[in-house]
Amino acid sequence: MSVLVILIMGSSSTSAQLSKNFYSKSCPKVFSTVRSVVQSAVSKERRMGASLVRLFFHDCFVNGCDGSILLDDTSSFTGEKTAGPNNNSVRGFNVVDDIKSKVEKVCPGVVSCADILAIASRDSVVILGGPDWDVKLGRRDSKTASFSAANSGVIPPPTATLSQLINRFQARGLSAKDMVALSGAHTIGKARCIIFRGRIYNETNIDSSFAKARQNNCPRTSGSGDNNLAPLDVGTPNSFDTKYFQNLLNKKGLLHSDQILFNGGSTDSLVKTYNSNTKTFYSDFVTAMIKMGDITPLTGSSGEIRKNCRKPN
Repeated sequence: MSVLVILIMGSSSTSAQLSKNFYSKSCPKVFSTVRSVVQSAVSKERRMGASLVRLFFHDCFVNGCDGSILLDDTSSFTGEKTAGPNNNSVRGFNVVDDIKSKVEKVCPGVVSCADILAIASRDSVVILGGPDWDVKLGRRDSKTASFSAANSGVIPPPTATLSQLINRFQARGLSAKDMVALSGAHTIGKARCIIFRGRIYNETNIDSSFAKARQNNCPRTSGSGDNNLAPLDVGTPNSFDTKYFQNLLNKKGLLHSDQILFNGGSTDSLVKTYNSNTKTFYSDFVTAMIKMGDITPLTGSSGEIRKNCRKPN
């Protein structure tokens, strides 16, 4: 019995150290400071909201939510920025730098870059019309980053099968339901032609007029137009809503890993539910975002509070 209790405590102790009021005394202005920078960045470029959410996702899936994705390469390590899932793809580092410098002015040496990512991703969702939630805080920053860990397949590729998606998320403590809800973040953001070319030319579970429209800006020839962008949600690309799921029902998912969620498999019913019930989608999305933010954070005396998000102190 005692062993079981220790195991249960051990598994939840890290997330238990995160709390919604972690900075209530040490940096009460952290939320308003982060929000104003995110608001400004997203009003300049709506896509930035999606980019900040994705940064948080790619940070948390590699060695936990520790801000490691923000570190530039040094002489002693090659970081995560140039790994396959991130290279020429993740963006928004300049916005994080801007947030960090503003937060440092208000309360120097207090707020971690890992927590800034968690707050900025929530703010992005809210600003684009999605649900609000209280972010758990108290993460500390890693002193290193791992190119090989980011490249190891922990971040599911856009070519993933349904079982691969389910397994990759389960490996991080997230259920199939969490995975489908989090995929709903593709209601915002854009993808590059090189990522969806195979789908629009080779797959059959795709609306033909949708495929043709995408082909107009994404040539079949590899190396031609690779970086041309298309919205992940063709309906309302800058609004956080349920249109992503409606697209899947209509075979208008842009990525293979989107459409596979509604393709005769175990997640079809969830896609239908989220399409018809915004409240359920928002509720499950929030639950999943909080769970994702709980993935192996550094707390207590582990890690550090970086002064500059791009380099260890």
